[in-house]
Amino acid sequence: MSAFLLILCGYIFGSVPTGILVGRAFGVDVRSVGSGNIGTANVMRAAGKKAAIFTMLGDMLKGILPVVIARIATDNEWIIASVALAAVIGHCWPVFLGFRGGKGVATGAGTSIALVPIVGLLMFALWWAVAFFTRYTSLAAIVVMLASPFAFIISGQSLPYVLYAILGGAAVIFRHRENAKALVDGTERKVGEKKVPRVK
Repeated sequence: MSAFLLILCGYIFGSVPTGILVGRAFGVDVRSVGSGNIGTANVMRAAGKKAAIFTMLGDMLKGILPVVIARIATDNEWIIASVALAAVIGHCWPVFLGFRGGKGVATGAGTSIALVPIVGLLMFALWWAVAFFTRYTSLAAIVVMLASPFAFIISGQSLPYVLYAILGGAAVIFRHRENAKALVDGTERKVGEKKVPRVK
């Protein structure tokens, strides 16, 4: 399989709107609730914990599967890292939703786990720890994206994988720019707060 097809595969996998599909299965359009985002946090506000779990697992698989396919098809780490980045980009800017997607956290976790399992799992654990103690999923995401490149470097990963961590992390942080502002302003919602209708 050519590099182009592998990268395209990563993007298409990433573009699958898991949150919308799960939300519909639970009778909710997640885009009409809260922030309108299709990610795990807003799905939980819109449809509850069970829907959020399905969404997180689905979004993680969107990152894991294309990287596993790439690793089977080639040993070129530049291509594999590009597939991982394409999956994250696909989730954040999916072709199926007019390039308006989620924020890339769970899909990024999936790609990292598929690339370097120990590093990916450690970063996933860090996300849970920060989210648990602060109840801010957005803060957890930002912390993990800042820490990931250092984790990849310290663990001795190759340049392609380190660049993936930097670029993928930058994309996720960019998607969280409004959350970062809300955190600074003290208006960011915590996990468990009541869902509210989206203001249009």
